[in-house]
Amino acid sequence: MLRRAFLSLFAVLALVAPTAAEASPALVFEPYNGTVFYAEDPDVLWFPASLTKMMTAYVAFHALRNGEMKPDTPTIVTKKALQEPPTKLGLPVGTSIPLETAIKVIIVKSANDVAMMVAETVGGSEEGFVARMNEAAKRLGMTSTHFANPNGLPNEEQYTTARDLARLARALIIEFPEYADIFAMTTVNVGNRELRTHNGLLRTFSGADGMKTGFICDSGFNIVVSATRDGRKLVAVVLGEPSTRVRNIRAAQLLENGFKRYFWKSLFGTSLNGLAIPADREDQPAHLRAVICGPGPKTRQSEVRPEFFRLDAPVTELAELPALSFPVN
Repeated sequence: MLRRAFLSLFAVLALVAPTAAEASPALVFEPYNGTVFYAEDPDVLWFPASLTKMMTAYVAFHALRNGEMKPDTPTIVTKKALQEPPTKLGLPVGTSIPLETAIKVIIVKSANDVAMMVAETVGGSEEGFVARMNEAAKRLGMTSTHFANPNGLPNEEQYTTARDLARLARALIIEFPEYADIFAMTTVNVGNRELRTHNGLLRTFSGADGMKTGFICDSGFNIVVSATRDGRKLVAVVLGEPSTRVRNIRAAQLLENGFKRYFWKSLFGTSLNGLAIPADREDQPAHLRAVICGPGPKTRQSEVRPEFFRLDAPVTELAELPALSFPVN
């Protein structure tokens, strides 16, 4: 798969990039005006993994705003929900938690069973909810995205791009500022259980205030992360890294350099819609299973290996990644 940088004319000197000769898709942008600070392979198809739950939350937020649901509407554990593989909350069939709590759990804990509970509550069924997800994607201009489930578990029909994820992140930030705190939470309590976030940058990167991580073997380690400093907000999308450590370092580095060049890029940067679309774009998502998890049969598992979820990418490690130069498209 070709790896190219899609930069505006004014971004030649802009950002420090990762060391990998074959870097995966990445994008840094300002959400309120859509200015792109850096983009690399923004239209390569990718499996979103648990970044899918950003759309699950988006659809649920609309249901709350429209009055279809209330924050205390019970989301019930069905047999179907309980059968979803980890990461999961694992409550018994027939028990419930309020919808607002459920949304917090899917963002913080990334619980696959709770995402199904939200889908069945808001959409009436998984199928009905997925239809809403795809309708929302179309409305947001996510032209290279298709959803097949509400949690991001492996499915060949569930794919997206860095550009489309940026559009979704922007919609969440602009349309639903009242829920911003959910994406910044590092813990959530359900009963006497405290659940911790998988997003280590919320603890280690100055100004980080969201949004979501995701991993399956075929996607590698993905993240959409937002940060605010001195009233300026940036969002980075990083897909397909080999570990949480590399993912966190790359995302932090891109944000750090974005803040350093904020005003210059605000004047001269391109927009999300203004990025060029490659003529030779592949029509299937990348499959990284052999690289990330080793060879083996595909299964509908979360495929999460616990050792990858250490919060082990402090910003002090940014210096380990020297700058590379990229061609201008």
